[in-house]
Amino acid sequence: MKELDRPVIFAANHSSHADTSLILHALTDTARDRTVVAAAADYWFKRPLMGNIVSLFLNTFPFSRTGGAQGQLHASSTLLKSGWNLVLFPEGSRSQDGRIHEFKPGVGHLANETRTPVVPVHIRGAQRIMPKGQKLPLPADARVRIGKPMTPTPGEGSREFTTRVEKAVRTLAETPKAEDLQGTWIERWRASKPRELVYGED
Repeated sequence: MKELDRPVIFAANHSSHADTSLILHALTDTARDRTVVAAAADYWFKRPLMGNIVSLFLNTFPFSRTGGAQGQLHASSTLLKSGWNLVLFPEGSRSQDGRIHEFKPGVGHLANETRTPVVPVHIRGAQRIMPKGQKLPLPADARVRIGKPMTPTPGEGSREFTTRVEKAVRTLAETPKAEDLQGTWIERWRASKPRELVYGED
């Protein structure tokens, strides 16, 4: 177990708009203050007011899901090199049923380009808190599990590394532990002290 001591990429499954808040709430104050979240540009930033609101409250930045890969890579690399942690949802869009879908290779490209560790994260229960179409959060159980940092091995391609990250997230989903972040959405939101950021066992 160890504290976060350098910029990392958090790679998480995605089933709900509640995912971002749950991840940020699971971090220490220090880690949260240095973490930005990639948000779909075509959804959150198509209206300037909405983009400003989510940026203010959730520390998001626009991330294109439809193209401009080099531009996105450069912007993300700049943030990481400036000392920011980055939250990515490699599935690209929300899962309708809570199941993990295939990860897109962008997280692997970014890790290879910047040599930044990737920390797998699994979120369970978020789709019950804010299912697709739900405007306000509902009371439901949630759990966030944070895995160990991963880096590409010498010669490992971006797609291969992305597949390995996806497998790590799936493994976190399959082996719950008693010390995982638990509780209803309201309980987690009202909690005054965030969970200590630690890396779980494989």
